[in-house]
This record gives sequence, structure tokens and C-alpha cells, in this order.
Amino acid sequence: MTDTLGAKTLTGATGGRSSGRPLAELAGELMARADADGVSLVGPGGLLAGLTKTVLESALEAEMTEHLGYEAHDRAGHHSGNSRNGVRAKTVLTDIGPVELEVPRDRAGSFEPVIVPKRVRRLGGVDAMVCSLSAKGLTHGEISAHLAEIYGAKVSKETVTRITDGVMEGMTAWQNRPLDRVYPVIFIDAIVVKIREGQVANRPVYVAIGVTVDGERDILGLWAGEGGEGAKYWAHVLTEIKNRGVADCCIVVCDGLTGLPDAVATVWPETIVQTCVVHLLRNSFRYASRRDWPAIAKDLKPIYTAPTEAAALERLADFAGTWEKKYPAIIRLWESAWAEFVPFLNFAPAVRQVIYTTNAIESVNARIRKAVKARGHFPTETAALKCVYMAIMSLDPTGVGRQRWSNRWKAALNAFTIAFPGRMLTATK
Repeated sequence: MTDTLGAKTLTGATGGRSSGRPLAELAGELMARADADGVSLVGPGGLLAGLTKTVLESALEAEMTEHLGYEAHDRAGHHSGNSRNGVRAKTVLTDIGPVELEVPRDRAGSFEPVIVPKRVRRLGGVDAMVCSLSAKGLTHGEISAHLAEIYGAKVSKETVTRITDGVMEGMTAWQNRPLDRVYPVIFIDAIVVKIREGQVANRPVYVAIGVTVDGERDILGLWAGEGGEGAKYWAHVLTEIKNRGVADCCIVVCDGLTGLPDAVATVWPETIVQTCVVHLLRNSFRYASRRDWPAIAKDLKPIYTAPTEAAALERLADFAGTWEKKYPAIIRLWESAWAEFVPFLNFAPAVRQVIYTTNAIESVNARIRKAVKARGHFPTETAALKCVYMAIMSLDPTGVGRQRWSNRWKAALNAFTIAFPGRMLTATK
């Protein structure tokens, strides 16, 4: 019953023809017949598996008819030079689980089915499902176990690896795609991953996100580093971005990446480099006892909310008078970062809010970290980049987040147009 359930149920419910009956009515009869026979909807031998088997085998038979030029048992096939030659068994993995098929054969061996190609063992969105599970943080072993538990399908970890390796071509195309001419802001931050090359070591993967003149986030690319990258490395990264079409960027926001300001000055001379204030605050807390954090946060706020740079300097002096004796490293930290800290004080509140922090990419980084953490460590740099890329591709599949983000940027983009006259207009030229 289980092998032919789809055919029996479908024929019994429709009387051998569709006769234009509503799909809902047919589906109801199929479910009732399956329930009466004690057959489940999903799983091996289930109703959906039976129907899938019937549909695929019917399509394969239709392909064979088209290939040979005559119907089964038709006398026109006599002495035609080729004819049907029985079937061969084949199990394919579909979205609803494994399905056992009988694939027709011809005597000449020239039949090349399209709907179930030769040597193909996975159909439908199985590959997309595997990549989606990987992007959400499941390891290859967990994906293999998940498919076995839910669908009764045996998919080895090696097969999962081959499926996910299929994204590499798309990743290369994505990393080299053309970009917009102008980005008001580009955020650059690092995700630390563990890579096992000889021994396990922490390595940064840098993520660059641009904000378009329409207020949408655009992830520009991924770059693996060694840690402690200098101006030469950043000149290479920024030149790559420029060569992909980015002629101008108003502000680059980062977290104290050594050598980046010099590289920005070379590639985009008019671009301002802004330190992420929230990262600066976090770094300040590292030098202080946790019990002092609330008081330090309260005393630091007048610095980064000051109306002018002169006022911010006065507030820094006040902070030093209170805390320098106990935490001198915090004052040294702010003094060393001062040149990249103060640019946003010259702008309107709407612009300040935008460049105040790299929180624009914190939500992106959170998803990436989740996927990376589940792996523990990666065998190669390429494997790490593949994981990060799949996590990025799984972000905001409905587009709702993109629209919400765009709406929040409208006031800021108006302020950017005033603060950087003429430069936003070049985006459309």
C-alpha cells in the first residue's frame, strides 16, 4: 500500500480524471482516504511521499514517451531502433523525505531524464534547506542528524559539506559585484573566528556595511585578516571597494582599526574617519571595576553629548579630575582616540545619531557570531568565510527589516545632504 498509496488514493478520489473539481475538495478526499487507511501525512510511506512518487514517475514516463516518440505498448515502437527496457530503482531525497522511484530505461541507454537527472540524489529545495540550517548555526553533524530525525533521510556530514561548498561560486560573484557610486556612511567591524591551521588561533573577519542614499544597508564584502592589520592591508581593502564603483564615502565608522585612517585618506581624501563611541565606552569599562561602571558611564556622557569640541574637552578634564588617579588608563584611552572621536560633534543631531556607533552592524554581527560560535573552530580560512557568507545571506529574507531600517534613516539622510553639499547628488550620476 505504501509504495502506491499516492496513485491509488489519487485515482480513487478523482475517478481517474480531475473533471475541474476544486483542489480543496480533492485534497479533503485524499486526507480522508489516508486517514481511513491509517496512513500518515508525512514521513516514509506517508501520503505526501506517495503522491510525490506518483507525480515524479508519471513525469519520467512522459519524458520517456517524448524521447522515444510513442506511448507505452504502442505498436509504432516495433522496429523503431529503441524501446523501453523496464525500470531501475532509485531513492531521491526531497523536501518531504526520501522517495523511492522506478525510473524507466531504454534499450539504447540514451534516455536522459530532466526532472530527476542521472546521478542526482537530491530534489527540490533540499540543498537550500541544508544551507539555511547551516546559516542558522547548526553544525554539519547536527544537520545530518536533523534530516535523519525529521525526514528519515540518511545524509552524511560529507554530503552536507559538498552541498554548502556549492555556495562558493555565488560568494565569489557577490564579493566582486558592482557597488553604488556614493555611500553616506560605511561601517567596518571585525568578527573573531577560530581557525585551525597547524594550531587553533583567533583570526578576524572584517565586515563592511554601507548605507545607501536611499537609507538601505548594503553589506559590501568580507575580508579575512591576521590581526593587527596596517595601512597597507586597509589600502588594499578600500581600493577593492573603490574599484567596484564606490567613488565617494562621507564618513567611515570603525573601532580603532590601526592603519585604517591613513588608508582612507589615500583612497577617499575627503572622507571623515569616526571612532565608534559605544566601542570606546566598552573599552573604557575594561579598565574599571564593575561596581564603578554606573558612575563612570554617567561622567562620560557629558563628553560625547557635548555641543562642541571645546565643551567636550572641558568635560574630559572634569572626568580626569575625578577618575585619573584611580583609572589613568581610561583617560589615556580617550586622549589617544580623540582625533577620531570628535568629528561627529560638528554635525546636526540626526547625523550624530547615525555615526555615533556601529550598532548599525551589531545586529548583523550577532547573527554571524551565532553561526560562528556553533562551529567552535574552522579547518581553513575559506570554511570560515563560507560560514559567515551564508549567515549574511540568510538575513532579513522577508525584507521587513530593510524597510524598517530605511524609514529610520530619512531624517539623517536629509541632514547628510546639508552637511555634505553636492556629494549626495553624485550618487545618481
